Amino acid sequence: MIKFVLCDDNLDVLNKLSNMFESIFIQNDFNAEIAFKTTKSSELENYIINNTLDVLILDIQLASNLNGIDLANKVRKNNKNCYIIFTTAHPEYVFIAYQCKTFDFICKPITKERLEETVVRLFDDINSNTSTSKYIKLDNKNTFIRENEIQYIKKDGMKLVFHTPTRTYEMYSSFSKIQKNLPKNFIRCHKSFIANTNNIMKVESKNNLIYFDEKVTCDIGPKYKDNLVKEVNFYGNIN
Repeated sequence: MIKFVLCDDNLDVLNKLSNMFESIFIQNDFNAEIAFKTTKSSELENYIINNTLDVLILDIQLASNLNGIDLANKVRKNNKNCYIIFTTAHPEYVFIAYQCKTFDFICKPITKERLEETVVRLFDDINSNTSTSKYIKLDNKNTFIRENEIQYIKKDGMKLVFHTPTRTYEMYSSFSKIQKNLPKNFIRCHKSFIANTNNIMKVESKNNLIYFDEKVTCDIGPKYKDNLVKEVNFYGNIN
């Protein structure tokens, strides 16, 4: 799920922009959502500190002590990969805006056609970079998951089920087809499971279980146990 965050100090503009995005997501079958929207730079600052985001839509001129450029620079300190799109009624800011590694600059008033052009191009860019980026593409319907959200992948008949803390995703494929494209931290731990070692909370060797939190587990197969232990340094998480 690609998470969009919106900030504009005009509430009417913010709501209109949000509605246009949601309509574009539905019409193009994009696996995306408006994760957060606000008219206040202070609320955006707090959100940035405590949450992850993939795409930030920022008005440059905000009614606060921080403008959009300032906020974008704050984001860049902690998130080098976030897509930043500026909106403004003042095109003279375009050259300053692109110093923040900006994906696009959209002049107001914003039309749905202009916005859709940018969003389609953005998803094309994500798609072309999935092999080296933090996203994994599941199918041909623009469904992407952040690598770090995946806890494990389970083989279920002809399907693969990607388990995250908030939901599961399914696709028709096999381990042999996807494993060569997965990051190195995804380790085969069972004939029916691949675990994201970055999200392992602990391993119980006696019970052959991997814990991702107190309730979410997957199995360890005897054939894969030695390699799992060898590949991952658990620093005391093996019981």
